[in-house]
Amino acid sequence: MNPALSFEPLSPVSFLDRSAAVFPERTAVIDGDRRFTYAQLHDRCRRLAGVLAPLANGDPVAVLAPNTHIMLEAHYGAPWAGAPLVTINTRLSAPEVRYILEHSESAVLLHDPQFDDLVAKAIDGMPHPPLIVRAGPGDDGAYEQLLAAAAPTAVPLPDEGALLSINYTSGTTGRPKGVMYQHRGAYLQALAMVTHTQLSTASAYLWTLPMFHCNGWCFPWAVTAAGGTHVCLPKVEASEIWRLIHDEHVTHLCGAPAVLSMVVDAPEAKRDTDEVIRFLTGGAPPSPTLLAAADELRFDVTHLYGLTETYGPSVLCDWHPEWNGLAPEEQSRLRARQGVSNIVGLTARVVANGVDVPADGTTIGEIRLRGNNLMLGYLKDATATAAAAPDGWFRTGDLGVRHPDGYIELRDRSKDVIISGGENITSIEVEQAIASHPAVLEVAVVGAPDDRWGEVPVAYTVLRPDAVATEREIIDHVKDRIARFKAPKRVVFGELPRTSTGKIQKYLLRENERAAGSLAPLASDGTEEEGQ
Repeated sequence: MNPALSFEPLSPVSFLDRSAAVFPERTAVIDGDRRFTYAQLHDRCRRLAGVLAPLANGDPVAVLAPNTHIMLEAHYGAPWAGAPLVTINTRLSAPEVRYILEHSESAVLLHDPQFDDLVAKAIDGMPHPPLIVRAGPGDDGAYEQLLAAAAPTAVPLPDEGALLSINYTSGTTGRPKGVMYQHRGAYLQALAMVTHTQLSTASAYLWTLPMFHCNGWCFPWAVTAAGGTHVCLPKVEASEIWRLIHDEHVTHLCGAPAVLSMVVDAPEAKRDTDEVIRFLTGGAPPSPTLLAAADELRFDVTHLYGLTETYGPSVLCDWHPEWNGLAPEEQSRLRARQGVSNIVGLTARVVANGVDVPADGTTIGEIRLRGNNLMLGYLKDATATAAAAPDGWFRTGDLGVRHPDGYIELRDRSKDVIISGGENITSIEVEQAIASHPAVLEVAVVGAPDDRWGEVPVAYTVLRPDAVATEREIIDHVKDRIARFKAPKRVVFGELPRTSTGKIQKYLLRENERAAGSLAPLASDGTEEEGQ
């Protein structure tokens, strides 16, 4: 029998072929005052492939752009040109951009003109700089002229295991690693996102999540697979998010808990409809307080967990309809858990001392992952690849427990656990206790060096607008809810450092504490003494 009869290489770009054929007149993209149908998007992406194919000649194509139609088109144009896609974080410095261009050996850099100066500094002095294609507002129509003159192209995909994209990690502990995605993995991950988030032709997906981050968790392909509408958002602003929610009937959006908090606490936060908006959040556990506030605005929040190495969400809190009848507090507690592996991954493990921990909700172990949504490996780094998965299971570095129902709950990053007087304190537990205070908007807890206890918890806290709370009130609030020794010994009020995807940069807070040295005792009421 001809094997072609029953086998076709899987690639996420094939979703656009189908949607253009089935929904040619349906709106595929909304970007400001521009709108493209699926037929138009398909033609534009094929023409972009025609532009890129002779320029890249199979080598990577890098893109530096906000969440515009150009970034979306690159997710199809580059693969159809036979070139791996490299999406670059728009908040990086020139040396960081240069490193990614050199390490990936990108042949072409497609960039928004707002990054002209950044690009000029990044490529200055490069022995082999990429070819530059300016695309976006301010390019004097150059991008549109290139598309109009190009012949539609689609380089055949010989192998579904071929390199689709290279996504760079944050590099907080050294040089960023180039995580390699294959066509097959992205195809399956996109379908998993369609299934778990209930995307459909009636969906309007708002791009609050950067497309440069894990290829937007594969939603550039997932939304297209469903025949939904991509609503572009070049800059995350609460007022614009709410305008688009109302004007474009947004049904889905993603982001870190910080984005959810910004949306929920915005002055424009008001809805006069019972229609539910699905908000998919990851990066840190949303507090029960935040989840309750979101529920009042009819946001159905799904907690996700994943890494760059897992194409984005690999674990999610799959909701049981039976839980709808539980008390709101219990529902919030359940939603805060990370949950179970998505449909294309194997069951996640929680391992301590080489064996899986019991499902008792208390025994802590490292979360390990495996499945169709795991990376090919790190580009040009076989040693790091082998260390990340020495036995075929990816070591996440995250610590968690497994509950009796099989659902996983993160307790901390292994580096974020605070060891105080021989006791392990998970920063997440302390953060959730602090977040339940009505004046608190956001919080991050880290360990600070202490001469007596080794480490003690310190809380960096952001208060709600016009809210007032003292350090003593926050500490006492925590002591009323969890073990007293877990309460922060100090509360610092102010803004929190973040990555471009909204994650709090705890390592900067830890460095700040180490630089400050040992914590001075609190003399006012003996908190230091009773803390343990």
